[in-house]
Amino acid sequence: MDAKDILGLPKNQLPIPQEKKSRPPKEPQRKPDGISREVYALTGGLAPLMPSVDVSQLKRRPPSDEKVTWQWLPFTNSARKDDLQLFHWVRVVNGVPPTGDYAFAKYNKSANIIKYTDEEYEKYLTDPAWTKEETDQLFDLCERFDLRFIVIADRFPSSRTVEELKDRYYSVSRALLSARAPPADITGHPLVKPYNISQEVERKRALSMVLSQTKQQERKDTEVLAEAKRITESRMAAKGPEESELPAVANIGPDNSQRAITGDAVTPSTAMPSSAIAASSTLMADNASTLASLRMLRVYLRTYALDQMVQAASASAGLRTIKRVEQTLQELGVNLKPKVPTKAVCAEHLELRKEILTLLNLQKQLQYKEAEGTSFQDSPYSETPGTPKRAPRGDQDRPFMPDPLGFGGDRFGKRDQKRKAPGRTSEAAQSPSQSKRPRKMKASDI
Repeated sequence: MDAKDILGLPKNQLPIPQEKKSRPPKEPQRKPDGISREVYALTGGLAPLMPSVDVSQLKRRPPSDEKVTWQWLPFTNSARKDDLQLFHWVRVVNGVPPTGDYAFAKYNKSANIIKYTDEEYEKYLTDPAWTKEETDQLFDLCERFDLRFIVIADRFPSSRTVEELKDRYYSVSRALLSARAPPADITGHPLVKPYNISQEVERKRALSMVLSQTKQQERKDTEVLAEAKRITESRMAAKGPEESELPAVANIGPDNSQRAITGDAVTPSTAMPSSAIAASSTLMADNASTLASLRMLRVYLRTYALDQMVQAASASAGLRTIKRVEQTLQELGVNLKPKVPTKAVCAEHLELRKEILTLLNLQKQLQYKEAEGTSFQDSPYSETPGTPKRAPRGDQDRPFMPDPLGFGGDRFGKRDQKRKAPGRTSEAAQSPSQSKRPRKMKASDI
């Protein structure tokens, strides 16, 4: 009797123990040098946001002859105009306090605002939409708030938009620079470039429309883009066979075209192979479809466009070929993704990838041709190209054994050849009479 009998509970069979699944062992991560175990446990080995201190600085100990103390000393900031004196803790070595300006004074940067006189305003800066008092207030606020036009528009006394304030400031600065210096000296100045107020207003309006879209509108736009991409790809796939013939004609040089006109035969070395033509047509179709899909987005990052173009260029290549392209880029010292993805840099990077991919394809074709030539040279029928090749047989190297039948000799039978050892075959060929078995004696012979 057990506890279940006392409580009147039904007896159940013992549960079948389930086998515990063995978890794969985790690879031990070694803590890097120069970082404490607690900090490493909190960060998980992630890279810090700010540059870390050098490891050698952490392990360096101060010399024994230095006496370091911390003292509460006064200081002044050269960035301030009121000579305010404050206090802070300073590291003092051997009783000598540090000298020099305040460490954070170098970060006090201010914008260089151009000033104008009354004569220059009357001569170059008059505008019917702006008065001189409003222009003076605008430049005072620009100098006070370091060209933060959002704050300036909030503090400006009259109702002016941010775009109008920017347009007035840049037009006045450009007119002053043009009046004070010849055009050759101010060619590269950033203020010489005109400010397009209508384009800026349209840009902000379009941005507000995009940001104010609902989830339903975004989903609908995504479906429209996906359907447009599918239609474009189907059209490009339909035009593929037609466009595949164009590169073959375009890649024929003047020599090949002259041979085609005169009727001379074009050797395979001078003509482009059909596989290369098909690959080029496929690449052109992929690039065209990628460009069409990017144009539908209208606004996209250049790095995203570069990734799409790289994927389209490497679509026909295998995974091993793509890894070889990346390995070649690393050997050349080129980053897999440009650090400064400008339009020119991205175009050169894509062109370099295409050239490397072409080089690898040519190397593969060269290896195939060399292997084919080597196998042709090693063939026993290489001197007679008209003779069909046959598979090598094992009995080609065996010597010819004439049949000793005739002129009183006995025929060397296959049964006798099987009974003989392989090493005695040559002896049997030389003296076939000795290989005969002795005849049994009969009673008539005695």
